[in-house]
Amino acid sequence: MKINYRDIKKVLIYRLGSIGDTVVALPCFKLIARVFPNAKRRVLTNFPNGAKVAPIDTILGPMGLVHGYFRYPIKTRNPSTLYRLAREIHAWGPEVLVYLAAPRGIIKAVRDALFFKACGIPKLVGVPWYKDLQNIRPPQGNGLWESEASRLTRCLSVLGDARLNDPSSWSLDLTENERNNANVFLKDWQGQNAFVCASIGTKADTKDWGRENWKSLFAEWSRPHDDPGLVMVGSADEASLSEEIAKKWHGPVLNLCGKLTPRETGVVMEKAALFIGHDSGPMHLAAAVGTPCVAIFSARNKPGEWYPFGNQHRVFYHQTPCYGCKLVVCERYDKMCIRSITVDEVCAALNEM
Repeated sequence: MKINYRDIKKVLIYRLGSIGDTVVALPCFKLIARVFPNAKRRVLTNFPNGAKVAPIDTILGPMGLVHGYFRYPIKTRNPSTLYRLAREIHAWGPEVLVYLAAPRGIIKAVRDALFFKACGIPKLVGVPWYKDLQNIRPPQGNGLWESEASRLTRCLSVLGDARLNDPSSWSLDLTENERNNANVFLKDWQGQNAFVCASIGTKADTKDWGRENWKSLFAEWSRPHDDPGLVMVGSADEASLSEEIAKKWHGPVLNLCGKLTPRETGVVMEKAALFIGHDSGPMHLAAAVGTPCVAIFSARNKPGEWYPFGNQHRVFYHQTPCYGCKLVVCERYDKMCIRSITVDEVCAALNEM
């Protein structure tokens, strides 16, 4: 029997992760809201405690795309914990499950599907039952693999067009209150009229370009450029390192690490001439608000898989034989992919933008 999606009253969305994972899924969240306009939409997600990650609701919170959350006990194998979660979901009574999880293999996808069926959910959408939906597609002439955002939209193709190339699909829909909160930090700052935004944080060591490279880049590029301002953004535990690196900048510096919410950070990024940083959540935030990015990537993922949305960016990615390793720490090759990116080539790209 065909389901009229407009009649659905409750939808559960399964999505784990933090800033970057949420931003790349924004077109899917907006598609779900369009397809199920009359439904209460809740997300089953993890609530990480680490200072370097933010819960999914710090991105989606005020957008009206979802109306609540269930806490997912990540990596748990405790049957009683999973039983309590299943009972909680069953009691709420969702009619549809939209599966937006990262690919982890067909066996785990089937296991997840069985869990949601046990929760009493009659309709499952987006479960990657076969390899093509589990994997990003290989390059089609441009050397870039399919993006993770594109793979997610393929999984939800039964719901319609996610409008992946429409900038409005990526918009954070920033509120007036968020803009006012962020502008408090900028209004009396000397560099507010022309500045660059940067973030040097990363959750994986393999994606870290290194503090000495950042110091050299800031010193060399800022010296001849009429003293533009520099705003450092990131989590509170990145504030000290950001302060140390920013001392090399020739011009006014504002360190906002830990002082803004992720969405308020988006307000600051929107005003910046460009963003400089690693493959990270802040990079995806900057792309979402339309700011050109100079992004420094390791080769732990395939080229294109996690690139920022849009064509206005300059991505540095040196493809080594071990690309796509997914490693968090590289002991064998000492991060030769990202370490081979030189300060001079990044400076040259900044001069062109």
